[in-house]
Amino acid sequence: MDITLIEGSVSSDEDDRKIRAVRARTRILVSLGDCAVTGNVPAMRNSIPVPELLDWVYKGNGLLQEQVPADRLPSLLPRVRPIHEVVNVDVFVPGCPPSADTIFTVISELLAGRVPDVAACLALGFS
Repeated sequence: MDITLIEGSVSSDEDDRKIRAVRARTRILVSLGDCAVTGNVPAMRNSIPVPELLDWVYKGNGLLQEQVPADRLPSLLPRVRPIHEVVNVDVFVPGCPPSADTIFTVISELLAGRVPDVAACLALGFS
């Protein structure tokens, strides 16, 4: 691929495997949105050990679940990471979510062979 837009953070072994495969197959990788750029809301779990988190989610929240599911769940990493902590990122586009104008400008600039000035988009009010 010439250009790949990635949103979301790396929170599981499956996410890690996928982002590495994407990076190996793309020329320009764009980290799109605050979760991809900083980890944002998903990273709020970083202070909670994974076993405690799973116990609370599946057993301790008042639902009738008696156990943490053993299948169908990807293995969570100990820490949620933004994309650039796992693979090289070429363009960062912050925002939760980034505005349509910002996304349009970034993609247009990349397709024209230019490096987008994301800071200028944000300064123009394209957040």
